[in-house]
Amino acid sequence: MLQAPAVATVVLPFERPIAQLLDKIAELRALGAEDPGVAAEVGRLEQQAAELARELFSRLTPIEKVQLARHANRPYTSDLASRLFTDWVELKGDRRFAEDEAIVAALARYRGRSVVVVGHQKGRSTKENVRRNFGMPHPEGYRKAARLFELGARFGLPILTFIDTPGAYPGIGAEERGQAEAIAASIAALCRAPVPVVATITGEGGSGGALALGVANKVFVLELGFYSVISPEGCAAILWKDAALAPEAAKQLKLTAADLYRLGIVDEIVKEPPGGAHQDYEATAALLDEAIARALGELEGMSPAQLIQHRYERYRKLGAFTE
Repeated sequence: MLQAPAVATVVLPFERPIAQLLDKIAELRALGAEDPGVAAEVGRLEQQAAELARELFSRLTPIEKVQLARHANRPYTSDLASRLFTDWVELKGDRRFAEDEAIVAALARYRGRSVVVVGHQKGRSTKENVRRNFGMPHPEGYRKAARLFELGARFGLPILTFIDTPGAYPGIGAEERGQAEAIAASIAALCRAPVPVVATITGEGGSGGALALGVANKVFVLELGFYSVISPEGCAAILWKDAALAPEAAKQLKLTAADLYRLGIVDEIVKEPPGGAHQDYEATAALLDEAIARALGELEGMSPAQLIQHRYERYRKLGAFTE
């Protein structure tokens, strides 16, 4: 069922027909959902909205999928974590320089099992986005992530990551503090972790800033997420000196979930509720929960050495080339 999340409403142009139906549903509910006639009409409109969403979203262009992956109402790591995990204990700081709120890291329980959770975190308001640096981590964010990965390795805890970032922060201070080294250290910590690692691209997966949390035995992508070495706007600006050609760049980059699956970059596409993940957080979390549980079940029979080798072989197979 489509239901608007409890955040400020943001509507993209191609979503307007769905948004109008949702507004009508909300108005009818306010009139009195206890009335059998109103309840029947609400049910009819909900079915109509779901069918319209499926029709509109079946013909989205790559750039429209990019826009949805960046949607201001999209569920972030904290939104999914509150629905997937219990006994959440957040750990902060990299023990070297500072705390970076663009990455959240915690010990938690998943279906009764202790796990390590690390994910990018954006903000809803301007103030929160500034605090979280719009989901673009500094080196200390990646060093915090590596610290958690090493904790998971030490105590035999599965590692679950959630990827949603435009990319690592490219500022002068970040470069001075070793951004590239911090990303490499995070990747290395995942590579050698003798525990199951499951990564999910929930929104935008931007370049090395995303890969730092993405070296896993199983990599999932939500249906409208994307993963790319560069943004469509950046690609268009470099290749054609015109960021307005981003739609063509998005098409050529092969960055959508379907492209990623076809190329073997992700192992599974996790379906989203009709209208996208931003329309129903509960349903999104339920679908993701099923995928994560299945992945951990498949990986738990492997020894530490087998898990590391599995991860190594997975990434050695990526890429296509001709001689």
